[in-house]
Amino acid sequence: MPGHVPSHYEVLGVPVTASESEIRRAYRRAARAHHPDHGGDVAEFRRVTLAYEVLSHAASRAAYDRSYFTSTPQREGPSGATARGGAGGEGASSSASGRTTAGGGFRADLDPRRRPSGQRNPAGEPAVYIPPFAPGTMPLVPAEVAARSEHGVPRRRGLFGADARIQREQRTAALIRRRVLSAIPSARLLNGLRSPSDSSHVAHAVLAGYRLALVDSMLVPRGNYAWDGAHLIHGGRVVAPPRLAEHVRDFQELFPELNVQGFVLVLTPEENLHEPVIDVRRGAEGRIEPLNAAKFVRELTFFLGSGPQPNVVFVPALARLLTGLH
Repeated sequence: MPGHVPSHYEVLGVPVTASESEIRRAYRRAARAHHPDHGGDVAEFRRVTLAYEVLSHAASRAAYDRSYFTSTPQREGPSGATARGGAGGEGASSSASGRTTAGGGFRADLDPRRRPSGQRNPAGEPAVYIPPFAPGTMPLVPAEVAARSEHGVPRRRGLFGADARIQREQRTAALIRRRVLSAIPSARLLNGLRSPSDSSHVAHAVLAGYRLALVDSMLVPRGNYAWDGAHLIHGGRVVAPPRLAEHVRDFQELFPELNVQGFVLVLTPEENLHEPVIDVRRGAEGRIEPLNAAKFVRELTFFLGSGPQPNVVFVPALARLLTGLH
């Protein structure tokens, strides 16, 4: 896997929340430091110039943010590595000792699957930031922003089916906030991400450690349902779940350092955690299984909490996700 390639924000040394004036001042400092006429490196000066060209204009900056830093990527010398080669995580290659060759990634000695019996799950420990916030450094995300457990808001506007959509997205965010964020201090909920491939909408994402869960939901009448691997079936009614698998593939490609999975929550008007009852038919596999609230909380918490270093807030991934909020 290619090494980490800095984003335009990293090249200029500004956070993703930087204003236009902060970007302009950072460019002037970096340009003076790296200008060839003052003994600077030509390649580094080109990086600084490209970063400023993109971030100094609102339209190009918005397009760069929507692409999660993959458009007009910075390149490292003649190798041409692009920004898709992230820092080490679950997707990174590991050394024999269980540590990744890139910094800030997986350590086998902290994998919950290898914990001695009775040892506390580190997912419940206080959040640790990687890279750590240190005096004199300019992080991609300000410390006070990274410390927030929830970012963005469920959509409030829409045309067809707006009321039902607003209701289920608000209920989904509240459920995650109450049942998942409270159990995993490092978990960060992001509401309302843009799809990296088109103009569609990803309702929720939860980042914890080096795992990213994409979440969508559906609202159905109470009752007993059957899942055949493609549809929820209730009497003579057949309901197709949200098409979340395509988003999972897109985000996995953009974030190779993370383990990305999708979860579909099925809600009923009565707000009973154990409704609806969903019977999974034999052989129903290959798609993202819709889950009632009780099973959704259990499986989402397990997924996020059982990864390597689940108490970590991986700041570079959080920064990229924050720029993708609607």
